[in-house]
Amino acid sequence: MYKFLEETAATYMTGTVKAVTGDITMRTLQKKFEDDDFNAYPVLDGRRMIGLVTKFDFLKCFAFSPMSMVPRYDDLMERTVAEIMKPEFIYVDSSTKLPRVLQLMVTQRIRSIPVMDGHKLSGMISREDIMRALASGACENL
Repeated sequence: MYKFLEETAATYMTGTVKAVTGDITMRTLQKKFEDDDFNAYPVLDGRRMIGLVTKFDFLKCFAFSPMSMVPRYDDLMERTVAEIMKPEFIYVDSSTKLPRVLQLMVTQRIRSIPVMDGHKLSGMISREDIMRALASGACENL
């Protein structure tokens, strides 16, 4: 466990990040979620990260109350990522210690966190990355 306490996001993050732009449709986003099996994508405008879109954001579009009119499926699928993304999001930098990343994931109930250095997206760190780091630290103690 001591190794885990000292490791940083940079060590376990995915550095080659797949991102989306705000102008793609939910139909395209759904296909990307299926193809890549990701839980979240950074939303980029050029090289600048302007938001985060998750499977939860996608699903929220289909949650209706009994008092609301239900739009057509095809109309919903033509909405853009810019309409459903979160422009405010939690992120860490590459030097953030893994226990802090884990704490954010647990308290905020999030699966993936962007790793930003300044205004530049450096990577993404997921629950699976944290689990890998914990297992790696445990193996060294055997």
